[in-house]
Amino acid sequence: MPEIILVDKKDRKIGVGEKLKVHKEGKLHRAISVFIFNKKGEILLQKRAKRKYHSGGLWSNTCCSHPRPGESVFLAAKRRLKEEMGIETKLKRVFKIQYMAKVGDLIENEIDHVFIGYFDGNPKINKREAEDFKWEKIENVLDDLKKNPQKYTIWFQIILPKLIKKLKLKNAGKRRN
Repeated sequence: MPEIILVDKKDRKIGVGEKLKVHKEGKLHRAISVFIFNKKGEILLQKRAKRKYHSGGLWSNTCCSHPRPGESVFLAAKRRLKEEMGIETKLKRVFKIQYMAKVGDLIENEIDHVFIGYFDGNPKINKREAEDFKWEKIENVLDDLKKNPQKYTIWFQIILPKLIKKLKLKNAGKRRN
């Protein structure tokens, strides 16, 4: 497994660690999450491949990952969006959030840098990363999150409401020009 960046509570790099070991030990590390919207105000969701080391088969944001040692969060977001979903588009970092959550026998303890972007069309998903995708109205996603939280990744459940509030979106996802 690749190495990821360990950080302190102020998001300053304090070292690197092997990804699976970091998640087993619950060490604080840096992550990225990308949320893509279209002109219709829909959000692009990814269903994680079942073979993923955790949260396989769950719906989540468009893509998420960890920057490599020496890689900026911005470049990591652009790289993983292309690798996972085949999408190249402008991204804007909206905020970062620290959270900790148990995921099976692993612990997500992340400072997650959240990006948004816009894209119209269908992605070309990497089947090793994502088994499916769908464009969905945000209000439908929020309703389903309440009714069926077990269908979604924990970070998606934590970040999406904060993103909507941050962007002040009622019918979220509408592009502002």
